[in-house]
Amino acid sequence: MTVLEDRIAMAESDNPITLDDWFERLEKMPVPEGYKVEIVEGTVFMSPQRDIHWKIIRRIVRALEDKFGMDVNVLSDVRIDFPGILNGYAPDVAKIRDGADKNTKGHWRHEDVEFVAEVISKGTAANDYGPKKTAYATAEVPVYVIADPYQRRCHIYTQPKEGDYEIETTVPFGSDLDLTDTVVGLTLKTDEFPRD
Repeated sequence: MTVLEDRIAMAESDNPITLDDWFERLEKMPVPEGYKVEIVEGTVFMSPQRDIHWKIIRRIVRALEDKFGMDVNVLSDVRIDFPGILNGYAPDVAKIRDGADKNTKGHWRHEDVEFVAEVISKGTAANDYGPKKTAYATAEVPVYVIADPYQRRCHIYTQPKEGDYEIETTVPFGSDLDLTDTVVGLTLKTDEFPRD
């Protein structure tokens, strides 16, 4: 079946498409190496991962490993389905609570996500600040950090309530992110975050 035939069949179907249907189709497509694929509110986004992006992700993961040990359940670019219509995200960094298990489909559950960090890409920044922030708050992810190398600052969102975060703190690159009063209980150094 061609991609066009696949789309026609989807459009003519009485059954609504599911995230599993989307990801099954995406797995058959030739996604270029180094690209991340996510579905945000039913729209597929493919974005390349730049070296600046990866260097920030790596520093965040290392800070979590330093705090919780090498066996901490930290994921990067792994699919997690979040509340809302067709939200299959692959967060840049997600910490899963201790003792969590995958669901019957073999996916991590959004209810078990304690921390998410997204590093801004120009093409998908609106998602990270908009619908993804809303979905993370709706899922009651306790801590959401956005590292923005274009603005050269981080945004920390805490205390999710009714689809939004009650507290936002903005910290310039070079200053420490104080997360000691959160579930991750650490200070994240940003002095070596690369800038764009």
